[in-house]
Amino acid sequence: MKEHYHPRREYNAKELNFNELLPYPMEQFAKWFKIATEIETHEPNAMALATTSNGEVSVRYVLLKAHDSDGLIFFSNYESRKSAQIRANPKGAAVFYWPILQQQVRVEGDIIILNQEESDEYFNIRPQGSKIGTWASPQSKPIPSREYLENLRKEYEKKYSNFRVPRPEFWGGYKLIPSLIEFWQGRPDRLHDRFEYRLKDGLWKKERLAP
Repeated sequence: MKEHYHPRREYNAKELNFNELLPYPMEQFAKWFKIATEIETHEPNAMALATTSNGEVSVRYVLLKAHDSDGLIFFSNYESRKSAQIRANPKGAAVFYWPILQQQVRVEGDIIILNQEESDEYFNIRPQGSKIGTWASPQSKPIPSREYLENLRKEYEKKYSNFRVPRPEFWGGYKLIPSLIEFWQGRPDRLHDRFEYRLKDGLWKKERLAP
């Protein structure tokens, strides 16, 4: 017999009205994200990113590192599984969930690679340990043990002990450029507020969706 999960929270933080939404979705995202970074207590920039190729779909959390009027920026190893899927099919979907605010943002669109200057700029402000970790981790590849990974880290710490750690050519940034963004606000009795922005013929169309 199946065991059902019954406990659930009631959503009653606030409502979301059509007239409150800004004209462009990334403006609306910036507004919500700013509030989330002030209120949410843990990783408000965590986004679940889905990629696909050859009929296989993968999803994992990555950290949003920047956003602008064009889209969402994240960084990764170019030799990872996600990067292989992006090369094969440069499209993706992402979702943010902020439980305190009872809000969700869902994004779909194309993924492009950032230029080297933008990737260098971000890499250079990372903590030293993160820079070393980038070199030491053959991301998504099988490794024999934790000790193997720690030894790699020690090798790169020694190698760059007296030098600035350069950005590896196999690591850099991506931007998810939306063609669809949905804003979800939890409401009582599962009658949530949902609004979708969809890009069509160069213009954003905004409409309410049934929950």
